[in-house]
Amino acid sequence: MEALKGFKLCVISLLLFLSSTLTQSLSSTELAFDDSEYEDWESNHIPTSEMEEAEWKMVQRKGNQFVVNEQPFYVNGFNTYWLMVFGADESTRGKVTQVFKHASSVGMTVCRTWAFNDGQWRALQKSPSVYDEDVFKALDFVISEAKKYRIRLILSLVNNWESYGGKAQYVKWGNAAAGLNLTSDDEFFSHPTLRGYYKDHVKTVLNRVNTFTNVTYKEDPTIFAWELMNEPRCTSDSSGDKLQEWIKEMAFYVKSVDPKHLVEIGLEGFYGPSTPQRFQFNPNSYAQQVGTDFIRNHQVLGVDFASVHIYPDSWISQSIADTHIPFVKSWMEAHMEDAEKYLGMPVVFGEFGVSAKDPGYNSTYRDTLINTVYKTILNSTKKGGSGAGSLLWQLFPDGTDYMDDGYAIVLSKAPSASSMISLQSTRLALFNSLCSERCHWGCKKKKVLRKVLYHDEL
Repeated sequence: MEALKGFKLCVISLLLFLSSTLTQSLSSTELAFDDSEYEDWESNHIPTSEMEEAEWKMVQRKGNQFVVNEQPFYVNGFNTYWLMVFGADESTRGKVTQVFKHASSVGMTVCRTWAFNDGQWRALQKSPSVYDEDVFKALDFVISEAKKYRIRLILSLVNNWESYGGKAQYVKWGNAAAGLNLTSDDEFFSHPTLRGYYKDHVKTVLNRVNTFTNVTYKEDPTIFAWELMNEPRCTSDSSGDKLQEWIKEMAFYVKSVDPKHLVEIGLEGFYGPSTPQRFQFNPNSYAQQVGTDFIRNHQVLGVDFASVHIYPDSWISQSIADTHIPFVKSWMEAHMEDAEKYLGMPVVFGEFGVSAKDPGYNSTYRDTLINTVYKTILNSTKKGGSGAGSLLWQLFPDGTDYMDDGYAIVLSKAPSASSMISLQSTRLALFNSLCSERCHWGCKKKKVLRKVLYHDEL
């Protein structure tokens, strides 16, 4: 009886907290993000106690859920790819801190960013295995700052695209430094010299000792996961065999260097030749020819969770169309179903967004897109499904408009989006704190909290 009373008091307290939080989020018509507003927040929320430090454990995977300290860990997060480059310059370093402050203020807990910059301006890796220590210290700073605001990082290790160097830079290095005669960027995946360059980079990054925290990267719980590559494609081999072999080799290698952290591939999620019955969910016919294969690729030993991106404005039509939102929903549901039935792992929708440069764009459409992604995640969460979270592309602080690719969201300029982000964070945080990974909403808390967490439109 006493235990039941205690449970009821706990639920009442949580409902009062939630009510207060939701009221503040939904009634707010304007969000301001002056740094002065964070002084009290910092003193109250940045962890300092030994107990909080002890709870900062590695994220692990159990079945189709992430867990931390035996509690589920559902993700509401964001991308800001340029953090390391900004951290390398004293004049822009403060923007790194601002991003984490602003993200934390709306409850975001995971950030995806680059742990590469190959042969470019402010390069981390200037040439194979030759690093700029100042830029490496900037990455140290990014990781250190993320921990202060209880944000974990997915660190991507190389780019498929030429931005920040990518596989094209590795091919250039092979031709110039090793005297090779490579003609295709896709030889990054198959040539032993280039595979060796990549492995050396992986080994260097994972074994790096952070100059701010003195913690080796591969021992740091601030790092959520390693991403093998941002959006890998191998269009020269539509069978998918070449990329499949690379994934096998590199997932195994990363795990051999760092068996503690999670590993993901970085795929966009296109269905390939091994599952022609799933082609109907691809956004276009070209998607099945780019050398990726969602289910086959994620069955590789050493890959811990699935990654999917969502870009109807890039894949279907640049102009905003009525077909976009239904596609988003079916695309997500198909991948969550596959992650549950065939992969037995969580799936994170690692990038989603819409460009303000698209014909027909307006903020209402953007809010509808965000709403659709969040609600689809919640529908999986309440069933104990594989939908483990999403990462918005992308979150910017004030004063960085010159970096905007059209997709940036500045919270102070997007109050409706900010409210939706905050509400999603609150709902996921409550679920994370109330149920164990074995619960799957089968416990007594289910009936009490289901309406609170899932009723209403976002």
